[in-house]
Amino acid sequence: MQEKNNLSQIEIENQKIIDNIELNIWEALIPVIILMFMLAYNIFYAGGELLGEYSNQFILLLGGLVAATVGFFNKVNIKTMVAEIIENLKSVFVPIMILFLVGALAGSWLVSGIIPAMVYYGLQVLNPSIFLPASVIIAAIISIATGSSWTTSATVGIALVGIGTALGIPSGMIAGAVISGAYFGDKMSPLSDTTNLAPAMAGTDLFTHIRYMTLTTVPTIIITLIVFSIISLNIDTTGNANVTGLLNTIDSTFNISLYLFIVPLAVIVLIVTKTKPLIALGVGVLLAAVFAFIFQSEILSTLSSSNFKAIINSIFIDTEIVTDNEKLNELFSAGGMKGMLWTIFLIICAMVFGGIMDAIGALARITSALLKVASSVFGLFASTVISCLGLNTIASDQYLAIVIPGKMFKKAFEDKGLAPENLSRSLEDSGTVTSVLIPWNTCGAYQSTVLGVGVGEYFIYAIFNWLSPFMTLFFAALNIKIKQLSSK
Repeated sequence: MQEKNNLSQIEIENQKIIDNIELNIWEALIPVIILMFMLAYNIFYAGGELLGEYSNQFILLLGGLVAATVGFFNKVNIKTMVAEIIENLKSVFVPIMILFLVGALAGSWLVSGIIPAMVYYGLQVLNPSIFLPASVIIAAIISIATGSSWTTSATVGIALVGIGTALGIPSGMIAGAVISGAYFGDKMSPLSDTTNLAPAMAGTDLFTHIRYMTLTTVPTIIITLIVFSIISLNIDTTGNANVTGLLNTIDSTFNISLYLFIVPLAVIVLIVTKTKPLIALGVGVLLAAVFAFIFQSEILSTLSSSNFKAIINSIFIDTEIVTDNEKLNELFSAGGMKGMLWTIFLIICAMVFGGIMDAIGALARITSALLKVASSVFGLFASTVISCLGLNTIASDQYLAIVIPGKMFKKAFEDKGLAPENLSRSLEDSGTVTSVLIPWNTCGAYQSTVLGVGVGEYFIYAIFNWLSPFMTLFFAALNIKIKQLSSK
């Protein structure tokens, strides 16, 4: 029995998928097909609002109801289904607590000035001769700090596109550089909801997942930087990269100091020393609160009548710091723990759907069929990548491209003796980053609208995004650093 000392305390061994000899493959696929149909209808005909803001969550519950109906006709009682749902929910209790802390961290790091300091110093590395690779690095730094590729693109991304266009650089190149950096940061940040979602679905912990992702993610971002450096050496630029207005606004709004970096460095040290995520993130929140009192007393006084109340609000609910620069206003807002509720509800609904699919034996039947098709380790990785790409295309939502393959392939990876971080990494390498390459996907539509650059224009320059799934397949094909389960 594998020792249960994983950082997120997800007990993988307890997540058994039930076999049901009464169920055939076509019956097992009925809930999946109906789920895909409802998701496609929601996106293409209802604009994502078929059942309101939480349409995807409700559709997952309806998919669970369909699965339960199939189960009833195949001699599975409701008690068995409820028991499996409860077991599934237990397995994601700690990840949900981590997500709440991630929201708290984002809010406290904002009001303490940590995120603004990262933006402030990041913008100063701009230079026309290295603009494109610098844009990748700036977007990556800010996305790591915020955990959001969307926020990065909507703020600094817009500024970089404007600055680069003034320098005579094609907007598609700039957008590709911004998106590459933003999604690298999104993947590697413990603040990112998808970075928390992928290990929760696969059955591993947050920091093991992040460390394992570096094996494919770091080579990919290095290749991306090399390509953009070569491009920069072969294009002519004119004008100056003037970010004085942004820097002045940040400097006048916050008390910017290098001392603020003590907090993220402390969290990094805790992560590297394998401290449990709840403790590491909790320390990050507490330190940020202390630094907010020390460095940002004026900001706190503008947010609330009490500095203490302003800190509490930043941790639990929405915080918005208004500046005289509209580009920075969206960046200087955070949802706190409240902002994590949408993702948490998605996880809970996915666990309900997955629990019922477990209970009726559908997952066992489907994974058994998949294993017959994907008989090799490479075939299993390839099947996962194709499923993620397919769901990004059909369901048009990166969360669902992580949730559904994660639940469906978990047992198959276990049966192959592969550690769960193989699956979580594959989900991110193919589910998270490729969503922005599909025009009708929520991510593609958002990025093209915000940056003012069509998907077709930036597609080829979003090097990190389209290269990532190839990198994970390359590692699988050559059996490079494919981690095995220590015990089965």
